[in-house]
Amino acid sequence: MTQMRPTPDQPLRIGTRGSPLALAQAYETRARLMAAFDLPEEAFEIVVIKTTGDNRAMIDADRPLKEIGNKGLFTKEIEEAMLAKEIDIAVHSTKDMPVAQPEGLVIDCFLPREDVRDAFVSATVGSIAELPAGAVVGTSSLRRKAQLLQVRPDLKVVEFRGNVQTRLKKLQDGVADCTFLAMAGLNRLGMSDVAKSAISPDEMLPAVAQGAICIERRADDAMAGEMLAAIHDATTQVLMNAERSFLAALDGSCETPIAALAQIDGDQIRLRGEILRPDGSERLQDDRTAPVAEAAALGIAMAKDLLEKAGPGFFDFREE
Repeated sequence: MTQMRPTPDQPLRIGTRGSPLALAQAYETRARLMAAFDLPEEAFEIVVIKTTGDNRAMIDADRPLKEIGNKGLFTKEIEEAMLAKEIDIAVHSTKDMPVAQPEGLVIDCFLPREDVRDAFVSATVGSIAELPAGAVVGTSSLRRKAQLLQVRPDLKVVEFRGNVQTRLKKLQDGVADCTFLAMAGLNRLGMSDVAKSAISPDEMLPAVAQGAICIERRADDAMAGEMLAAIHDATTQVLMNAERSFLAALDGSCETPIAALAQIDGDQIRLRGEILRPDGSERLQDDRTAPVAEAAALGIAMAKDLLEKAGPGFFDFREE
């Protein structure tokens, strides 16, 4: 076991995207490490890395992410910097992460999960049910779009990308009547009052891993591994084992409408999962429990059963 620790002269370099939410997550990670090891802030360096997704999001602001290419869109440059030893650890929103890491990198640290719910945000109405027929909804999430059209096919959905602040500005400018954000992100930014309401998972099942922060490191970095172990939340990892194995077995990404939520009750884990056609015309759901130790197997089994029910072409986009 290593006893080395970062110092102001040789700080632990924390890689992150540059959005206010990404920085808030990096600061939370730093604060937890400072407290766990009684280290000063100067023993850490926040390194902002612009990713392909960030660049393309600015250039192609009105194009759906599925047209740009999604897997690793917000992680590739950060992981390359870590493999090049330009940073030591990387803080990510787990829902942005591909289910497999590049060789030499591991994710074995999760922070305690935040609120999993979606937030309904609007200047005019308080909930989905209150939206008038033909209202315009802004979202870049295929999951949210499909879930919404499943229950309200009368609504018009427009592309709505950018960080939290950008999307709120678009709403203020009248681009849409409402949008959705993650309650976890609003809470971490101290902006929970922005939400008109938090949507129950019974009404809108959240994205896989929504509300969970993960921290990636080089597999051979013993000091980083030991330090991250001290702030790791084992309960969140079990939840991620179920949800991310479900996603992996579906070969899912942000290009496909997939939702899942795992919850632990004693020694049992409950997993709810659903897949939807991109136009919201069909939704397949499942809900089952298993021993906590079988979390990953539960996710895989559920995914295989849903895929069998769905048949080929379920996730294909239909011409509108």
